[in-house]
Amino acid sequence: MSGWNPSRNPSYTQQQGYEPVYGQPALHPGPTPNYAEPLPPPSYVDGDNKSPYEGDRFRPKKRINDPIFLIFFVLQLAGFAVLSGIVISEWVSSGGLGGGIGGGNTGNGVTLNYHTVILLLLVTAAGLVLSTIYLMLARAFTRLIMHFTLVLSIALNIGICVYYWITKYYSGAIIFTIIALFSVLSYFGYRSRIPLASLLLQVVMDVAKHHKSVYVVAFLALLLQAALSVWYTFTVIGTYAKWTPGSPSCGSESSCSSGKVAGLIFYETFSYLWTSQVVGNVALATLAGGPFGSWYYFGPQEQGLLPAHPTLSAFVRASTLSLGSIAFGSLIVTLLELLRMVLNAVRNNANQDGHPVEVCLALCAECFIGCIESAIQYFNRYAYIEIALYGKPYIPAAKDTWHLLVDRGIDALVNDSLVGMTLTWGAYAVGLMCSLFAYLYLRFTHPSYNTSGQYTAPVLLFAFLIGLQCSLTLSSAIEAGVSTIFVGLGEDPQVLAIRAPALFGMIASTYPRVTQGVPRV
Repeated sequence: MSGWNPSRNPSYTQQQGYEPVYGQPALHPGPTPNYAEPLPPPSYVDGDNKSPYEGDRFRPKKRINDPIFLIFFVLQLAGFAVLSGIVISEWVSSGGLGGGIGGGNTGNGVTLNYHTVILLLLVTAAGLVLSTIYLMLARAFTRLIMHFTLVLSIALNIGICVYYWITKYYSGAIIFTIIALFSVLSYFGYRSRIPLASLLLQVVMDVAKHHKSVYVVAFLALLLQAALSVWYTFTVIGTYAKWTPGSPSCGSESSCSSGKVAGLIFYETFSYLWTSQVVGNVALATLAGGPFGSWYYFGPQEQGLLPAHPTLSAFVRASTLSLGSIAFGSLIVTLLELLRMVLNAVRNNANQDGHPVEVCLALCAECFIGCIESAIQYFNRYAYIEIALYGKPYIPAAKDTWHLLVDRGIDALVNDSLVGMTLTWGAYAVGLMCSLFAYLYLRFTHPSYNTSGQYTAPVLLFAFLIGLQCSLTLSSAIEAGVSTIFVGLGEDPQVLAIRAPALFGMIASTYPRVTQGVPRV
């Protein structure tokens, strides 16, 4: 925004470039808004000027929160590192069972090898590129992509429902028929909220444009996530190679068994998912307590009121004093995700064995756990923002988050969920495209270890997880900004009236109660 001149940019004289205040915004995203213009608050807003440091905001107490979970997290990560060192060193010393890029050198036919490693490295690179492209498209075509993802989610539910009826999988068909009906009925309610949600997403992306640290943190987290995915890939492949019966690395050891491989892969997947959750949530807390929180409570950089190095300070707090609290919340989601994966495996086995009752029960349990997991992920995002702004332990932050959600009403936060749904569907699309790439690679290179297709499913699963986690890590930067605005709106709505009048005006006209502010307890 250096060198900005209103005379050369007449559209900046309108309220933030998003028009009109109480009507429907234009179909195009509009120009980059001028957030630095100090417009007075509207007359219906309480005009008291609160200190940005109210309630120890940005000045948390110097103590380590939730130390038990911090210790547990460090120990599991250390265990993963030790196990990884053992299997990778053994795997490298044995030549990695051969393999290379393409179909000319696919290596040993016993289990996964270098051929798979190169494949998953290519998948990681594809995940990085596709995640970046999707965010660029989301900013350029915000409302169109929101409509598309909303329709896509409904179409997917209907498609699964139809497929289950055609294949006579009646237990799943009944459940997804109910889900499809609810999704169709909810479409009209969601559609009416797309203008506000798209404006909210545009504002956050434009704030990020003027705070380069947002993208620095997002891409560093993305690179760290990619490195973690590569590490996980080598560890999984090495585990298969060392303890799979019949593998050259196994030799005559009696400790080699399929059960041991399955148990170690389960632990490695648990560690990968938990660590991945923590990486993404540390980035979220860094952005909420750094650029987005500072923009909301202190104003734009041009006003010169920002504290020194807000992003770095927020990262230090999130990665040290608050790391145990972040690990606590991440562990809950990780355990639910693992439980859902186990239920999915049970359902598939019961379906193969021809036990429809067990299949129905497992599917119901899986859907129930999935709903709980989604709700906790959504809830945790607000809790991490409370942790980032105030340095609270997880439980007090969760209590304040519950108070905020109950007082604001879930209806107003539907706009936040629409943004989250748009970004999440993008992450699933990236994961699916990475899986498709992995499938085509296996199909055209014909690796010797997959002659009968026995490793197709795990390789596609690994590819999907890598693509999904890469995209979710990058999009979490934008979700951090959206949720931080809602937290700030709940606590000090008059500040948003100054920062982004058009957004505040639309929120005030749609949800008047939201702009009253939540009294802190």
